[in-house]
Amino acid sequence: MNDLFDRRQLLRGASLAGGAAALAAWMPAWARPVSEGLATTLPVVSGEDITLRIARQTMMIDGRPSRAIGINGTVPAPLIRLREGQNVRLHVVNDLDEESSIHWHGLLVPTQFDGVPGVSFPGIKPRSTFTYEFPIRQSGTYWYHSHSGMQEQLGHYGPIVIDPAGVDPIQSDREHVIVLSDHSQMSPEAIYRKMKVDPGHFNFQRQTLAGLLSGRDQTLKDRLDWGRMRMDPTDISDATGPAYTYLVNGHGPVDNWTALYTPGQRVRLRVINASSMTTFNVRLPGLRLTIVQADGQNVMPVTVDEFQIGVAETYDVIVTPTEDRAYTLVGEAIDRSGMARATLSPRAGMTAEVPPLRKRPVATMKDMGMDMANMPGMEGMDMSGGMTGMRGVDPTAEQNPSARLATAGAMAMNAATPPSMPPMDQGAMPGMAGMPPAGGQMAGMDHGATAGAPAPGGATSAMDMGSMKMRDFSAAPQVDKNPGVQTIAPMPMDRTGEPGQGLEDAGHRVLVYKDLMALERNPDVRAPERSLDVHLTGNMERFMWSFDGVKMSDTMEPFPFVLGERVRVNLINDTMMGHPIHIHGHFFELVTGHGDHAPRKHTVIVQPGGKVTFDFTADAVGDWAFHCHLLYHMMAGMMRVVSVRPKGGQA
Repeated sequence: MNDLFDRRQLLRGASLAGGAAALAAWMPAWARPVSEGLATTLPVVSGEDITLRIARQTMMIDGRPSRAIGINGTVPAPLIRLREGQNVRLHVVNDLDEESSIHWHGLLVPTQFDGVPGVSFPGIKPRSTFTYEFPIRQSGTYWYHSHSGMQEQLGHYGPIVIDPAGVDPIQSDREHVIVLSDHSQMSPEAIYRKMKVDPGHFNFQRQTLAGLLSGRDQTLKDRLDWGRMRMDPTDISDATGPAYTYLVNGHGPVDNWTALYTPGQRVRLRVINASSMTTFNVRLPGLRLTIVQADGQNVMPVTVDEFQIGVAETYDVIVTPTEDRAYTLVGEAIDRSGMARATLSPRAGMTAEVPPLRKRPVATMKDMGMDMANMPGMEGMDMSGGMTGMRGVDPTAEQNPSARLATAGAMAMNAATPPSMPPMDQGAMPGMAGMPPAGGQMAGMDHGATAGAPAPGGATSAMDMGSMKMRDFSAAPQVDKNPGVQTIAPMPMDRTGEPGQGLEDAGHRVLVYKDLMALERNPDVRAPERSLDVHLTGNMERFMWSFDGVKMSDTMEPFPFVLGERVRVNLINDTMMGHPIHIHGHFFELVTGHGDHAPRKHTVIVQPGGKVTFDFTADAVGDWAFHCHLLYHMMAGMMRVVSVRPKGGQA
């Protein structure tokens, strides 16, 4: 049952009976009576010489003190305002008792100033100062954060705005920087430890019998199917509302951070997702949003009602409120376990209705990389047909707190073949005739307990019936066959035309990646010289994450590129969770059908069971981090190095 939803209904009824004041303290933070309104702006630093001091501090969130790491005494860190074409020297003083760093997210800087310890520089030692110095080669909305340990989770992040050298094609009367983030009273080490011990520790929204009876969740048939597959369809996020308070510019929902406007003004909102683990769905009920920039790059304006923003992405939005009224800015967590909340208002102290949390999303077969409706020969197939009668399968497995995703992208089947099912040594399943197998043949079913053993028909991998996992490596030979890889998605799809998990039935227009078109022609429109597949892999039961089955800590081998080469990269998500993938020091062009006006980005969400393709020009010599921007996924191993070298291999 959705505990927050049910508690809200209870409290709403109680308030009608006159008990709202007494019960307010039990409400979710975003639903409580608000303060008088905080009309605040972020502190700003600018110029050619800027000093940033990293130190521990206490921050107040919704009236409660919380431990933090800030810069110049604030969380978020000060807004750094620069101009395209200038040079900047950033003197970073580390007052911590541990190493620290700053990465300038999305900025094109020399590799030695990119700020990733162990990859591009040694880090900033405790009680020492390091000076970053580089020219400003771009304009737009960006941000900066620590790349040391888990300091980012504690508040070590801040916004960057770079004004263009000439006239800004995006005209507005007023602007506000909106930094979305997640903050916890728990230490990041405690959060990470809890997820390693029990990856579903913070998932308080598992399905219940009440949800089934009310029709709010899956149908009985779907519930039984997912239970037989040992999968949890509510496994949308790792760290959720029970762990976090969701912030706008360092303020919780009760604080009600307020941005001011005058009716009729064009207001530019520079939205930055600086969270550690939270994908947000952003909207301002009553106002339409015109997207004018993505990841700092100008795009042709597209008007929507809502957009999904992954960790580390930025979107610039124009709104034009004409009425003398307040609007609620909603940053709803993707799993609907809470929200960041602020107000856009003509005067301080005004508030607007805060919408309730919507129904939390439930994963589908498509999120496992198995969109059966689009499978040739599978149209209209009853998925339960090939699963009924399987012995030894517990249909209530998804209600067990320890029953996490056992296979993301494949049917789990019992080792004992029912009498009604013939042996599958020819790679054929009843009811699946006509289904084209990956690589021209279907991997055989391995009825032994040895995953990865040669299967009939010559496939290089097979379904491990004993451990309820299917891992067909025949279509992904570069993926390391180890316990950190639960599955290879059998049918990854391009999902860049979809609105994002949980927004399929929003009832209004939601931004999709295919809506984005670059305002100006791409700087490099050459055809790719080669292609590279990178699989996003994981074992969600063990909270293990990697690229191609290899963790950063287990390899010194980078993804190699030659300076100037043009490469098509296919990101293939073999897991049932979305991943915001970021490459340092470069932009890439999403392949979404817009030719020489493809949108240029530095971070992209690869939806569950999905595939994202981008073209990439290796135009900056050096070693660059390449990773999932979910902090704990990166810490667990979903990070590698991209190495760009001149022809001949000399650095």
